[in-house]
Amino acid sequence: MKYLFVLFTLFFSLQSCHEDTSVTVNRVTPQEMRAALLQDATIQLLDVRTPTEYEASHLKSAQNICVTDSDFIERAEELDKDKPVYVYCKKGGRSAKASKILKELGFTKIYDLNGGITAWDAEGLETEN
Repeated sequence: MKYLFVLFTLFFSLQSCHEDTSVTVNRVTPQEMRAALLQDATIQLLDVRTPTEYEASHLKSAQNICVTDSDFIERAEELDKDKPVYVYCKKGGRSAKASKILKELGFTKIYDLNGGITAWDAEGLETEN
């Protein structure tokens, strides 16, 4: 009986360390992202490009945390994991990488801009310099 208790304890301990596969990264269009940003002031908006790219053009209220910088995880950990986080880069590659990391860090509502800021610009939506 004692061994059974130990096995159950070990099993449930390992399960709690397992990544939550129920969290999905939602791909959104520029129009969907724009609508969400207008409706929800709690959204955390991340531009995961380099600071140089960010300075050239970015979405209003976007926070620049470059996914290729060594402190990306440290800076991302400062965000609220329970609030929605919208991520974008130039075309979608780096934001997909950032979204995967955010998921691993325990973020629960992750949205990745399909086509990145390039798709945003193609729709004629507003950016800031």
